[in-house]
Amino acid sequence: MLQFRASVVLKELIQTSPKRSFSDIIRHKKTLPNAYFYSAAYQVVRISKLKTVCNGRPFIQPLAGRRFLCTKTEGAIDPAEPVKKDESVQEATADKKAGILPSLEDLLFYSIAEGQERIPAHKFITALKATGLRTGDPRLKECMDMLKVTLKSTSDGVMLDRHLFKKCVQSNIVLLTQAFRKKFVIPDFQPFASHIDTLYEKARKLSGGLVADYIPQLAKFSPDLWAVSLCTVDGQRHTVGDTKVPFCLQSCVKPLKYAIAVHDHGTEYVHQLIGKEPSGLRFNKLFLNEDDKPHNPMVNAGAIVCTSLIKQGAGNAEKFDYVLNFLKKMAGNEYVGFSNATFQSERESGDRNFAIGYYLKEKKCFPNGTDMTAVLDLYFQLCSIEVTCESASVMAATLANGGFCPITGERVLSPEAVRDTLSLMHSCGMYDFSGQFAFHVGLPAKSGVAGAILLVVPNVMGIMCWSPPLDKLGNSVRGIQFCTDLVSLFNFHNYDNLRHFTKKHDPRREGGDQRQYTFGPLDYESLQKELALKDTVWTKVSPTECNEDSSTTVVYRMENVGDGN
Repeated sequence: MLQFRASVVLKELIQTSPKRSFSDIIRHKKTLPNAYFYSAAYQVVRISKLKTVCNGRPFIQPLAGRRFLCTKTEGAIDPAEPVKKDESVQEATADKKAGILPSLEDLLFYSIAEGQERIPAHKFITALKATGLRTGDPRLKECMDMLKVTLKSTSDGVMLDRHLFKKCVQSNIVLLTQAFRKKFVIPDFQPFASHIDTLYEKARKLSGGLVADYIPQLAKFSPDLWAVSLCTVDGQRHTVGDTKVPFCLQSCVKPLKYAIAVHDHGTEYVHQLIGKEPSGLRFNKLFLNEDDKPHNPMVNAGAIVCTSLIKQGAGNAEKFDYVLNFLKKMAGNEYVGFSNATFQSERESGDRNFAIGYYLKEKKCFPNGTDMTAVLDLYFQLCSIEVTCESASVMAATLANGGFCPITGERVLSPEAVRDTLSLMHSCGMYDFSGQFAFHVGLPAKSGVAGAILLVVPNVMGIMCWSPPLDKLGNSVRGIQFCTDLVSLFNFHNYDNLRHFTKKHDPRREGGDQRQYTFGPLDYESLQKELALKDTVWTKVSPTECNEDSSTTVVYRMENVGDGN
């Protein structure tokens, strides 16, 4: 029988290093009188006494008079990994003899160095990019700044030893450890990115569709432009194509300003003035529902009313800055600009929208005291906000991440605003193609006449596709093809995970296997999953039985150990 003490210290360990196998846990010690006996060798760390049970698998036999405890550690060493006997390893061996465990920074260095005493900085950068993280990620700013300063102080400006490497990464070690241990939502990011590139190339070959010309400024874009950017909820990034070319959001701003309105006023107030149903009509139709309200905030009438809810009582300049700053937060402070030429072009050709505005005013659809012409001016300005595919993908990822920007960690939108926005994007976001898109793709999305499609895979990623040629319903031809192919390959459709459904590739699972579990609160089930022991019964042991303080310690007893396969 074996007893495990899961103290507050162990809980801290699990939160820092959530994926820890049973063998990793028992491989570490703390120099306490009742702890494990270890051999002094650094590269082979073993408990001194083993007994073989369960089909030849090693099982620990307690030493007489000693009780085994899981104590705090900062990392695990793979005994099978060859380690060069250099100075840093000798120091680590000395630390081990002294009872000092290697830090996460050391373990990260060893995994990249592969037995070498020093590593070139570009090797670390290359390995970092392979996880999907960028060197310009705001969360890694301290690490990258320190790396630049450190390299200037070295003789060759290239190589890092263990101490210099530790100095560079220590400020961001938790994020880096998660990245290199494949704890992000897309663990095998490079193969996934390769699939995205393939889908991009397939859609690039399409030649149908026409560039929108009813707004003169939009007609100037080349029909050959084509870009796809994605950002996961963990901040992994991939871009392909013309992703740095600015373009106007146009109708893609509608769900974003609706989210701002719900964030500021709440769902109930907003939907006193705007409906929730698909209209079944063209997006710029002069038509209201039976309650004389716009059908939903994704058509022009609803978006104009939604615009009137932003910073009520303020002037247009203040309102515009408010929305622009909000969008910059959603984009993680990446590019969000404004095209005055497009704004002027929209206002000069906006007769239909002026007609809708006057119709809404006649039907008393605006809040009391609203200046309709000022609202239309702001409406045209918001449609003329510029983004790139890269910055817009972060906006989409903020929606996918429940309102938290993945690359800054800042909460931008309330959960209520995100939920309601995604619901309406799913049912109303693709003009008259919304039902077809929901059926075939099954994900929240919003298209715009500039050729953009803002696509959200909840809890996974945000994607922005952009190509100016549109189909007859006003959606990007290449964007629709890409979204359809994406869901054909990956199980991102809302209902792909139903039981007994045909299986597709799931990039959220490492190597195609079942997705690894991570720790939330410490409980019996999660502990069992973490230790990966089958047919094992865990029971809570009375604190007095293990002679520990019950206020800080939870004790588990493992009985009837079965095969771990």
